[in-house]
Amino acid sequence: MKLILEEIHKSFGNKEVLTGAGFTFEKGKIYGLLGRNGAGKTTLFNCLSQELPLDKGSFYLEEEGNRRPLSDEDVGYVFATPILPEFLTGYEFLKFYIDINRNKIQDLKSIDEYFDLVQIEPEDRGRLMKDYSHGMKNKMQMLCFFITKPLVILLDEPLTSFDVIVALEMKNLLRSMKGEHIIIFSTHILQLAADLCDEISVLHQGKLSGVDHAMLKSPEFESKLIEILKDEEDHE
Repeated sequence: MKLILEEIHKSFGNKEVLTGAGFTFEKGKIYGLLGRNGAGKTTLFNCLSQELPLDKGSFYLEEEGNRRPLSDEDVGYVFATPILPEFLTGYEFLKFYIDINRNKIQDLKSIDEYFDLVQIEPEDRGRLMKDYSHGMKNKMQMLCFFITKPLVILLDEPLTSFDVIVALEMKNLLRSMKGEHIIIFSTHILQLAADLCDEISVLHQGKLSGVDHAMLKSPEFESKLIEILKDEEDHE
């Protein structure tokens, strides 16, 4: 399965953010979406999740030559700033989320098993989420797509709020599930992209371009990316 973007355009007033972005993302890989702050990474994610309408262009899923539109159910989106009903406890939220998505869940586990998956301790499960740390809130966001397993997973800078141990746990979870998903990971941290991602897509001056896979693990990776991005002006 592939997620194909064709000539994506998005502007805000006179400011052009995406100016014909096109790329093909394949199932089974984790893609790093790299770009400077303000390059349009979040705007692109908001368009793919249909939070924002496109000005021009299209995107769709393709499998065995058959194309279909990307639906809401196909996409899991982890926001950089967690958006959760903070008046609920972690346990209440997870129970509610499972109840409303039960028909989408293929391998239903117990609520405590899901909490164990992301290392949220038993004493924290009954606390109001408004009292959770930023990292714990991001864990709750990530739990949602571990449960429903959408085909396309968009991650907007989610690992930057985790400590070293938790970030490693999350990276291992993403690696373990990538075979059945298209995972796109937005970041501006080059080392994180090189460590986690199978492929790199660079958002530069409103367009997307790939980086040679061989370059990803090479000593020249950082200098090559800096050369590509150093002259970019803020667009977003």
